[in-house]
Amino acid sequence: MEVKLDTIIFYVKDIQNLKIFYRDNFNLKIIEEDDIWVLLNAGNINIGLHKMGKEYAEKISSNKTNNNVKIVFEVTMPINDARVELISKGIKMKEIKTFKNYNYWLCDGTDPEGNVFQLKKKK
Repeated sequence: MEVKLDTIIFYVKDIQNLKIFYRDNFNLKIIEEDDIWVLLNAGNINIGLHKMGKEYAEKISSNKTNNNVKIVFEVTMPINDARVELISKGIKMKEIKTFKNYNYWLCDGTDPEGNVFQLKKKK
């Protein structure tokens, strides 16, 4: 079987807030949208935002989805400039890091619902 990853879906509390976050901060294009669904194009893959059911949403603490998925965005600008730009918009960002024998700089941040994303830039 040959497959190609097409879409990653996040179940979220506030679709509109996250749609604006990813559209405005990462220039993702909206390709589908209705009351419970937004599909954003992120280059070779799409990110779906699906409104989670009320029963599930009530069980999750505010602004914390306890998600084990990380979205990685490769940036074209210097990673420190990208980090500073996001911090200036009030987005929580960690320090820039790398690993021995790894050819990329990395920097993690979180979206308004606590989902982790990472900036990646070739050294």
